[in-house]
Amino acid sequence: MGRYRKRVVITGIGPVTPVGIGKEAYWESLMTGKTAFRRIQFSNHDMSQYRCQIAAPIDGFDFGQYVERTKHSRHFGRTSQFAIVATKLALEDAGIEIQKEEDTHKKKGEYRLKGIDPFEIGVILGIGAESMDLMEYYHERFLSKGLKGISPFALPNIYLSSITSQVAQYFNLRGTAYAVSTACASATHAMINSFLQIQGGMETLMITGGADACITPYTFGGFDVLRAMSTRNEDPERACRPFDRERDGFVMGEGAGVLVFEELEHAQERGAHIYGEVVGFGMTADAFHPTEPDPNAEALAKAVRDALQIAEIRPEEVDYINPHGTSTPLNDKVETRMLKEVFGEKAYTIPISSTKSITGHLMGAAGGVEVMAVLLAIERRYIHPTLHYEYPDPECDLDYVPNKGREKEVRVGLSVSAGFGGVNSAVLIKKFE
Repeated sequence: MGRYRKRVVITGIGPVTPVGIGKEAYWESLMTGKTAFRRIQFSNHDMSQYRCQIAAPIDGFDFGQYVERTKHSRHFGRTSQFAIVATKLALEDAGIEIQKEEDTHKKKGEYRLKGIDPFEIGVILGIGAESMDLMEYYHERFLSKGLKGISPFALPNIYLSSITSQVAQYFNLRGTAYAVSTACASATHAMINSFLQIQGGMETLMITGGADACITPYTFGGFDVLRAMSTRNEDPERACRPFDRERDGFVMGEGAGVLVFEELEHAQERGAHIYGEVVGFGMTADAFHPTEPDPNAEALAKAVRDALQIAEIRPEEVDYINPHGTSTPLNDKVETRMLKEVFGEKAYTIPISSTKSITGHLMGAAGGVEVMAVLLAIERRYIHPTLHYEYPDPECDLDYVPNKGREKEVRVGLSVSAGFGGVNSAVLIKKFE
């Protein structure tokens, strides 16, 4: 870490997932293997046209149950709502007080963070797709009514950066604010960018991670025609089975995983609880195929090696790996090959568990909730299982913590993300000492 100036720690986590909203609800699901996979139905759409008819939605989500509605929030898409709620949970978990702004020059309904200079805190979030619920809704209205069907609030709430802008505006965060979009690696790339912002002294705190709400007719349909999702429609609970020989695709989820990254000395000065320290990262591109991973896993392996090198961590020091682990035939095989390449014989003794087997694939938010799983494993000395691992695959022959979690001391944990287009990222987390 010698070439960097600042140390970066994680002091707050805010999960909004299909299996639980808030840290303890999320942790309980990881511990018990609770899932939320079920058959879904889109209104005004014939589900028989979809090969896959299962997903992991957040049923009954009510934005107003978690945060105060503002005059603008009624125009927010589902992704923005998830992001704002997750940010509030993360800030509260970090012990940062959120106060109502009383200044009459401010817009009604704006908030601020007590004791934090608003220019010292920024927001970088990973978003896999735009606010697709709004996009599809207004597109249908445009087709039926022309311009009269489009609200002036439509476009400002659809584009990618609107989501980070809305988080910044809601909590009066006036530092860096932008969105990162690298498909399923979006949240991890956002966290790496936030890490670099703090290390370079640009901000003291960063709101980071990701959010996505892709269970919409068009987006879901796009993945369906790519044959990327499981078609176990008659057995949805067991559809997501990473590294299992009978895996046939991922199960789409939705939600947000937002974390508070903070400069170490600032966190210590305010007595914050520290979950772990970010010590390494890697980012590479396969440059191979629009959707398929490079079967040789050369670039993915380099991303992991870079993370280890930056952290000055030897492969044998890694205690736990949270993989991309999608449950697709190609990803799991390639990822296993990569881990053997990087870790050698040690790969067979490192516990590896896929969070997606429990939450489903949260798309652009996946990396955020998966880093949380690493942090909680470090803090609580427990590794959650990979569910539905029943039939060993000779090409996936590592320790995937099958079906039952286990107690283990975790000092160093690795989180790996890979997205369509061959975008790879890895983050290395160390227990703070």
